[in-house]
Amino acid sequence: MTAATAQAPAPALRRVVPLVLAGALVATAIAYPLSSGAGRDVVSWTIVLLGSALSVVHASLSRGLRTGAGVLALVAATAIAFESLGLATGYPYGSYTYSDTLGPTLLGVPFLVPLAWLMMAWPSWLLGEVLARPVRAARRRPARIAWAAAVFAAWDVVLDPQLVQAGYWTWADPSPGLPGIDTVPLTNLAGWLVAGAVLMTLLDLLVERTRAPGPPRVGPAAPLFALAWMTLGGALAHAGWLGLPGSAAWGAGLGAVVLAVLGLQHRRAGRR
Repeated sequence: MTAATAQAPAPALRRVVPLVLAGALVATAIAYPLSSGAGRDVVSWTIVLLGSALSVVHASLSRGLRTGAGVLALVAATAIAFESLGLATGYPYGSYTYSDTLGPTLLGVPFLVPLAWLMMAWPSWLLGEVLARPVRAARRRPARIAWAAAVFAAWDVVLDPQLVQAGYWTWADPSPGLPGIDTVPLTNLAGWLVAGAVLMTLLDLLVERTRAPGPPRVGPAAPLFALAWMTLGGALAHAGWLGLPGSAAWGAGLGAVVLAVLGLQHRRAGRR
């Protein structure tokens, strides 16, 4: 057996591992509305652990180990900085408190929270990259950052009401909120847009400086599949099982906007 033959399975393995993690994440997410009590808490932890693992593994396999390690460190540090600031001052999200259900904390921030940011951040950046491809090269970076920050904040529009319902945190003053969502204030959305813009700018610079030479070695299918399911599948769960019709409508609407933009881009590309 030659060295080339021995190394042949590696590219296939790089593609399979993120897909397996994404599949496990989706299967666990499906279990969330079907569970309750302590079992639901276990499902929530498992979703976040699988999602954060998917982000780090995919970043490492597609852009290199330096990028994967950098994504882990950068997102965790940014999450702790913003969340601890929010807890201490009420800015930029509004005043809120975490419950003891989320376990150990650092600077008042439960360990689960930076992992949740990690689960959300890398797929959001990847989708921002896809959405910004048709933009002229000179404007592509700001477009990529803007799209990624918007996706990052939109994802929270679906997740936050679900996790407030689960009792993981409580808002001091949840009004005014988005129409149909009366448990999460608008300040939270504004805060996520600000945090998203900062995080995606830093993430974009990190990828540029640490990525392995050449094109990505693994496509974005697995993280984008996870993002799509957590948003659109989450909207379905909110409407059918969790009694959250407002966030279900927002999730479906925001997802439809992204799908429409992607469809329009595909149509225009086909005409060229």
